[in-house]
Parts: sequence; structure tokens; C-alpha cells
Amino acid sequence: MAVPSSARAFPSFQCRSDPDFSGGVPRHDLPNAGVRFSVKVKSLSRGSSVHGMSSLILRFPPNFVRQLSVKARRNCSNIGLAQVVAASWSNNHASPDFTPAAKAVDAASIAPFDITTGDEEGAVVEDSPRADRNVQIEDLTDVKYSSFLSSDGSIAIHAGERLGRGIVTDAITTPVVNTSAYFFKKTSDLIDFKEKKRASFEYGRYGNPTSIVAEEKISALEGADATLLMASGMCASTVLLLALVPAGGHIVTTTDCYRKTRIFIETILPKMGITATVIDPADIGALESVLNQKKVTLFFTESPTNPFLRCVDIELVSKLCHEKGALVCIDGTFATPLNQKVLALGADLVVHSATKYLGGHNDVLGGCISGPDKLVSAVRTLHHILGGAINPNAAYLIIRGMKTLHLRVQQQNSTAQRIAEILEAHPKVRCVYYPGLPSHPEYHLAKRQMTGFGGVVSFEVDGDLLTTAKFVDALKIPYIAPSFGGCESIVDQPAIMSYWDLKESERAKYGIMDNLVRFSFGVEDFEDLKADILQALESM
Repeated sequence: MAVPSSARAFPSFQCRSDPDFSGGVPRHDLPNAGVRFSVKVKSLSRGSSVHGMSSLILRFPPNFVRQLSVKARRNCSNIGLAQVVAASWSNNHASPDFTPAAKAVDAASIAPFDITTGDEEGAVVEDSPRADRNVQIEDLTDVKYSSFLSSDGSIAIHAGERLGRGIVTDAITTPVVNTSAYFFKKTSDLIDFKEKKRASFEYGRYGNPTSIVAEEKISALEGADATLLMASGMCASTVLLLALVPAGGHIVTTTDCYRKTRIFIETILPKMGITATVIDPADIGALESVLNQKKVTLFFTESPTNPFLRCVDIELVSKLCHEKGALVCIDGTFATPLNQKVLALGADLVVHSATKYLGGHNDVLGGCISGPDKLVSAVRTLHHILGGAINPNAAYLIIRGMKTLHLRVQQQNSTAQRIAEILEAHPKVRCVYYPGLPSHPEYHLAKRQMTGFGGVVSFEVDGDLLTTAKFVDALKIPYIAPSFGGCESIVDQPAIMSYWDLKESERAKYGIMDNLVRFSFGVEDFEDLKADILQALESM
């Protein structure tokens, strides 16, 4: 979320300390008549803004809670106040020095976006130089968090919140704004908003103050111009493919990938005339061949991949694709922004299932895409049409989860690496798939483009379907579940969890053997996990 450097006039909300709330602004003139407090408008100078943004500040005297009546305390809850402030954005007249660049929110307001090559300039929106931003509020001046935050861990905690939060209270945590729409006090205010003369929110599907914070936090970690948060990782992937690949376009993807993504590419996109070529993640020759033979719109894959953790040479692939005018999108869910900087390696876009490591607690669904303004704008336009908006409560959980991301990933990297080495040496394990092992086919590549190898280890035990199931059932710590990346360890047998509807021979086409196990390590004690796994192997 960007912020202009021009000064603004925003209201500073101050709850009155007198119990009867007499005086001040008449109650019927307040944005929320259920909350009785006076409104004082004062102009915030450029120097007084944080992150370059003049913000809405809620100021409470030290004895605020004690002096409020029971009814007032009920109405002035943290969430209620946040909603009042959010709604008030649409009630303020634009000041003379307000930059007229409020965001367009409906699909019709953004011109068609042609991205058949990686070098297209994209659509231009009149009076809105950066209309791709995640909400309909004014751009905020970009701040380099690295100027005072030296690590991704600090950025994951403070980005989007300590600097430039759209709604500012004295609370450390970001408020959850539970509203489906935002009101306009007068029709003239609505017209000003539509003509991009004033900043505001409009409708919950187009933006929410809570979700913006999560988007800003992810953008800061990825080094991206913009991030778009959606209801799930699959929502992010499918909307991206639909938005960026034109009818009749061609996609290049890899043999190893999340099955639902493959199903979408193989069964849904062909209905729109979109075709795909599938190559091995490391087969650069195959990529060059298809780039020379076809007009490729997009290279889309994961790195590391699911479930064999194969790695793509992102820098080389990006160079080859860009020479032919193709975009590159990498799903970096398994790596996280801490272990791998996809955009810095040359990719155009990065996708994450925020359900996994970003949320990190197995309690939320979410997905996101990050990248340059013009590409995120194109996806945002279609997203506003299709829906798939993330709930503000889910956005809050992702914000909360990301504050411990660096601690969790550090622990998960360490545990996975050590367990992978133990498994590879165990007589009852046939093969281990982990980028941190020298035996991995892309080990040297992973060392070059990753700073950590993730918390998931896939391996094949010495046995058949039932023997493998016996091993899984003997484990005491991990849950048998289909996800990964959370605090709790999770284990699954892909032949049963994800491919049970296919025959054994059909599963084998994708490399899914009956004895394959995917283990996602949580943040439990390493020695406990080690003992649990070794005991389960001995029980086979």
C-alpha cells in the first residue's frame, strides 16, 4: 500500500472522558451513532506521519476504561472502533492538496490487460498511476524496511503494521475490521470517490484494512511491488492462470506439482483453448525446445515441488522465458520467502498457499500472489469479478502467524535436515527426497538459490501400501492430515491421502508409489520427533 508524500487532513478520534459525553459533535452527525465520542479534526503535517502516511489515530486517556460507562465500553470495543474509523474514511472531504489517485475497484475501471509477452507495458488507468494497489485508498510512499530492519524476521513482525497501517490505534496488534461494505455520507462523496478525487474503501470484496496489512507484510518479505491476498492457495493459482493466460495461450509446467493444480491445467484450461507442455523440473533442453516451437505465455511451477521437492533453476528459466516473451510464476509455498527469494532470482510472480508456513498454525486458509504492479493489477481485476475474497479474521490469523515465521522456519529447517540425514542412513528407508541432501538431484542448485531447505521431507519406506500405512499409524506425534507447514507435525501417505481415487498403475505415472511418505515437521522437540520416527520404523 503506497502513500503520497502530500499532507492530509484526517480526523483524530478521541473518546471523551466525561461520563455523560455531553457536548462535542451531535450524535446524529457521527459516523457511528452507537459510539458517543467527540471528533476533533486536525491536519497532520508530512513530518508527523508515519511511513509517510497521515493516519487515523485513536487517542485514549490513561483512565479511559475506568471512566467509560458500561454501555460505552461495550460499543467502543477494539473491533468496533476499528470499524468506525474505517467507515469514517468515506466521510472526509478531500483536502486541496490531496493527490487524486484513489483506487478503482470494479473490473470495468481497469482497462483490458494484454500480457502475451513478458515485456508488455500493460493497461493504463486514467488518473490512477498505480491502480493495481490492493485497496481503494491513496498510495503510500514506499519505505525501505531494510533501512532500519536488518533481517526477514524483523520484517515479518513489523512490516505493514509499525509503518503505515491504514487504521491506527494504540493497540500493538492490527484490528480485525469485520464489515462487508463501507458507507458514504453524501452522494457527492461517492462521486468524488468514483472520479478518484478522494480515498476510501467501498465494498468488502475489493479490500479490507486488515487484509492490507497482511499483503504489505508479504510484499516486504518478497521484495514485491504489490501482493494480492485471496481465500486459498488454489484460488490464487487458478485466478492467476485465468487472468494472465489468454484464450489459445500455452503454459509450460513440470511433472511434479500439486495434484489439484495439475487437474486445473489439464481439465479446466483446455476448455478455453489453453494448452500445456509438461517437462521435468531440471530439463532445460525441453524448456528451450517448447519456447522455440510455441508461443508460450507462462511458465508455472513450484520450487521446491510437491511432493518430491524438486527444484527449478529459477534464474536460468526466467532468462530463457523472458527472451521469448513468456512470464515466469513460481509457487514458493514449500520454500517460504525466508528460504528463497523468487522475485530476486528473476521470476515475475510468486504464489504462496498462506495456509501453510505463512499462517503456520494449521488454523487458517489463504493464498497470495506477489510481483510487479501491472501483473498483480491484472489478477486483481479478475479477482474482483470472481470473488474469493479472504475473510478479515483469516487475514488477521495470517498476520499473527507471520510474526513467528522466522522462528518456526528456522526450527523446521533444522529438524527436517537432521531427520532427512537419519532417514537416508536407515536400513528400512529406500529413498529420501530432500533438497538439503547431497543425493538430491538438484542439491547444488538448491544450495545456490535457497538459504534453507524447508520443513518437509518425503521418503519411501521398505514395504508395500499396508506396511507403509502401519508405519504411519505407529507414529505418535504427527497428525495424519493433508497439509504442511504448521506448528504441529503432519504426516501423510500420498497414495492414500491424495491419489486414492487412481489405480496403482495410474499413480505410478506421477511417481506416487504406495510406500511414499510425506512428513511435515512442526516445531516440536527434535529428539522427540527422532525417537518417534525410529520407533515407528522398528515396528514395521
